[in-house]
Amino acid sequence: MAASAKIAGAPISWGVCEVPGWGHQMDPTRVLGEMRDAGLVATEIGPDGFLPRDPAEMAAVLKEHELTAVGGFTPVIMHVKGHDPMPEVDRVLAQFAATGAYVLVLSADSGQDGYDSRPVLDGDGWKLLLGNLDRITARAAEHGVRAVLHPHVGTMVENGEEVQRVLAGSTVSLCLDTGHLLIGGTDPAELTRQAPERIAHTHLKDVDASVAAKVQSGRISYTEGVANGMYRPLGLGDVDVASIVSTLGTHHYDGWYVLEQDTILTEAPAGEGPLADVRTSADHVRSVLGSL
Repeated sequence: MAASAKIAGAPISWGVCEVPGWGHQMDPTRVLGEMRDAGLVATEIGPDGFLPRDPAEMAAVLKEHELTAVGGFTPVIMHVKGHDPMPEVDRVLAQFAATGAYVLVLSADSGQDGYDSRPVLDGDGWKLLLGNLDRITARAAEHGVRAVLHPHVGTMVENGEEVQRVLAGSTVSLCLDTGHLLIGGTDPAELTRQAPERIAHTHLKDVDASVAAKVQSGRISYTEGVANGMYRPLGLGDVDVASIVSTLGTHHYDGWYVLEQDTILTEAPAGEGPLADVRTSADHVRSVLGSL
C-alpha cells in the first residue's frame, strides 16, 4: 500500500514540546528508536533543542535512527510590527536543507508562553500576519520547501473565522490538524471538503469531545485538557478520521499523515509508555488507508 509509506511520527506524541514546563522531556534516542519500533519511516523534527541545532549533526542523528525528516513545527511571530520573522525561518530552512525536510509547518505564535491565552489582532495586525505568511511561503519555495500554516489553539489563527481569513487573504497552504481545528471550533471534515486543494500536510489527532468542550467553554485551560486526556489514539475519539482521509484520497492528496497525540508526561515512562498509543494510531491509519 503506497499511501502507508507516508505515515510519520512527531515527538509531541512522546510529550516532547516547545512550551516551558510542559512536562518530562524524553530523550531523543528513545523517542526516535520507538518511532522505528512502531514501523514509522519519518518524523517531524520536533521543538528547538530536541535534536542538535547544527544541521549536519541533526541529519546524522536522523540517519542513525533510519528516519527521514518530513519537516517541522515552527512557531513564528508574524503579527508584531518591527519584528522580522525571516531570520528564524532562514535558520530552520538551513536545517531542512541538511536533512532533506520539505514541509515548513508554521504556527502564528502569539508571543506568549504556552497555548492557554492569546492577544486579539486588529486590522493592522492581520495585514502584517497575512503579508508575512506570503513572504515566508515565497522564501520557503526558493529552497524547495512548502510552507503550511497550522491553525492551533492559543495562536493568532485558532478559530474558524480566522482560518477562513487566512484562506481568503494569503496564498499559504494549510496543515490540517484534525484536533486543533475541532477544539478551535472548525469541523476538520468539513474544511477538508471545502478546501482540499489548500491542504498540503496533515496532523492526525483524535479528540475526546467531552474534554474538548470544557476547554472551549473556558472551564479548563488547553494545557489542563491535554493533561486530562483530551487527545486519544486514532479511532478511539470523536474525530471522523476515516472521512477525512477518504476525502483527501479522493482529491489525490500526496502529503504526509503525521500521527500526533499531544501528551504531557510527569516522569520517564516505565514499559512502553506512549509507544503503545502510537502503535494503536498507526494501525488505525493503515487500516483506513487500506480500505480506500
